[in-house]
Amino acid sequence: MGTITERKRKNGKSSYTAQIRIKRQGSVVYQESQTFERKQAAGAWLKKREGELAQPGALDKALRGGVTVREMILRYLEEFERVRPLGKTKRATLKAIADTWLGDLADTDLTSQRLVEYAHWRRSEQGGAVQPQTIGNDLSHLGAVMSVARPAWGFEVDHHAMADARKVLRKMGMASRSKERDRRPSLEELDLLMTHFSEMQQRRPSSIPMPKVIAFALFSTRRQDEITRIRWADLDEAGQRVLVRDMKNPGQKLGNDVWCHLPDEAWAIVQSMPRLADEIFPYNSSSISASFTRACKFLEIEDLRFHDLRHDGVSRLFEMDWDIPRVASVSGHRDWNSLRRYTHLRGRGDRYSGWLSAGSVKEAPRLLAAFTKS
Repeated sequence: MGTITERKRKNGKSSYTAQIRIKRQGSVVYQESQTFERKQAAGAWLKKREGELAQPGALDKALRGGVTVREMILRYLEEFERVRPLGKTKRATLKAIADTWLGDLADTDLTSQRLVEYAHWRRSEQGGAVQPQTIGNDLSHLGAVMSVARPAWGFEVDHHAMADARKVLRKMGMASRSKERDRRPSLEELDLLMTHFSEMQQRRPSSIPMPKVIAFALFSTRRQDEITRIRWADLDEAGQRVLVRDMKNPGQKLGNDVWCHLPDEAWAIVQSMPRLADEIFPYNSSSISASFTRACKFLEIEDLRFHDLRHDGVSRLFEMDWDIPRVASVSGHRDWNSLRRYTHLRGRGDRYSGWLSAGSVKEAPRLLAAFTKS
């Protein structure tokens, strides 16, 4: 019933494709294939899969004509994008999963065993030789799809499969959470960025005022997408706070609107912005990200991300002896464990106190001027 075919790759190495064909009355009614790096692995899969299909009702289940994992992912992307744009990392990860062999699996075949098999494949050279953190991210994003596939669309998805697979993979050390970043920009790096973007604005006055955006991200601790969603109508002048709509939260993505206090520096930046649109910062979030990334590359600033400004802003407040409730009133965090991940102390006091008025190098623009000049 099954065959194994050897194929030579461009690099000279061999791969082995195990294929199952089932015929009834001379016609092929079912076929399935899987490719492996080792012939022994292909043979083991073939034997295992043939045994599964030999079980009563297994072939009828396979022929049911359900949906594939790829179709589930594409439906998830289409329907959720209508409500709220997904993060570019999540979108890219799900599309990449859909393009792998896992995307060809039927919903009924998406078991914990196949998810563990996928993790092994991702660790192999053929699957990208990725780290456990990447596998953990893959499973996390795919888990979001699986969690709605059965209750929302009636797909035959085993709701225990992902939990069981994660438990096994964690014990094997093959899946883990992303490493906590502790990267904070130095004053010298911020000087370079402010100088670079100030000069760019002088040449192109219509460009995004990145000095203000960067400073606001740092002092407000707001995320990149949140900054571009804030509206003038959501500003509480009397309370010096702003309503951050749909704030990112693992358990509640939509409708999670949180009032966040704006420290004096962030408040000054808001007051300096011209009221040209409904949004306070009416710019494209992706454009801000791309501009920041290009600048860091041009200035040879290594491993600095826009999101690190939020880490820096939270850590700064703790260094200034703010207590947990007061810091959380700015950052919007609900619990200390989440807030702790953003806290990387570098001493005591406000390291920006002198830099705000003069800058840490002679050639740097005055940051205060950067966000008080409209």
